Amino acid sequence: MITEEQIARINELAKKKKEEGLNEEEVKEQAELRQAYVNAFRTNLRAQLENIEIVD
Repeated sequence: MITEEQIARINELAKKKKEEGLNEEEVKEQAELRQAYVNAFRTNLRAQLENIEIVD
């Protein structure tokens, strides 16, 4: 699960990247946070799809 603080940090890094660029440590942190976000998204989507019940 990804927290609101992690999402805020992803957004901060994205904004900083556009404005002034990131150093190597920040690039690494951004990649890790994005991967965690994608994994959480996939997990939630899979759970939703597994709970769908088709009724005819």
